[in-house]
Amino acid sequence: MDAFNRLLDRLSEFFARRKGLLPFLGILLVIANFFVRAFGTGWLAESDLLLHLGVVAAIFGFLLAWAL
Repeated sequence: MDAFNRLLDRLSEFFARRKGLLPFLGILLVIANFFVRAFGTGWLAESDLLLHLGVVAAIFGFLLAWAL
């Protein structure tokens, strides 16, 4: 349990200094999904996985930045 607490402390300090990292990563995933959808085929293009991951990452990043 102590190792988990130290990990959370490190992650908190990391994201406190880089508040825009997760929303930026989310935006990049949404843009990547556009290109995969436009030029690709297969389950990745059909499922819009990158779009969903990007939206979740961006929302989580905004909430985390607001809390920190």
